[in-house]
Amino acid sequence: MPTTPPGEPLGSGRRADVYALDEAWVLRRDRDGWGDATAEAAVMAHVHAHGYPAPRVRPTGSRTDLVMERLTGPTMLQACLAGTLDVAEAGAVLARLLRDLHAVPALRATDPAVRVLHLDLHPENVIITPDGPRVIDWSDAEEGDPALDWAATAVVLAQAAVAGGSLSAPADTMLTALLDGPSPLTRTALTEALRRRGANPTMGRAEVELLDTAAELILSKARTG
Repeated sequence: MPTTPPGEPLGSGRRADVYALDEAWVLRRDRDGWGDATAEAAVMAHVHAHGYPAPRVRPTGSRTDLVMERLTGPTMLQACLAGTLDVAEAGAVLARLLRDLHAVPALRATDPAVRVLHLDLHPENVIITPDGPRVIDWSDAEEGDPALDWAATAVVLAQAAVAGGSLSAPADTMLTALLDGPSPLTRTALTEALRRRGANPTMGRAEVELLDTAAELILSKARTG
């Protein structure tokens, strides 16, 4: 059961709603019992303790309520659309955030090749604060091969790039910058990222139908093994 009374609504996503608690903290409440806020908070606290730019968190004792640091600033996507952040630079920032995350040791696994994975690191999950980019929404995080994290980010960008509309060109540029240089991305990881994206219950049928074309775009830009 939720343990924290919500305050002023700040926004809603596909799976959760966010409320203000005060000037320093917000409450994110998952809908329909989705997710595990306790496990998510543990991952966020772990990466934050290693210097990674995730928000600070407070324990709630609830699987649905996550209390975290209130961040000030636009999302990366909003900053790009407003012209305050260059789109190619945004892609490079995403690449750096992935590399920095994969330098953090796993929380549980002892295999040094296993790392913390965000698995949903895209421009709407990065807040551009006065202190730099901060990464939010760790609900999909797990431990594993960094190649899967790169593939997951690439799939989100490629899906937007092939969808048509005003976001297609920026997403294509961002994807190019993300994959400009060596990365651990592999065809095996891409196949798994596509499978997961297609099985995501928040995806509409039209979005799922874009995945094959998105994969072709990624392979045309990436150096994959």
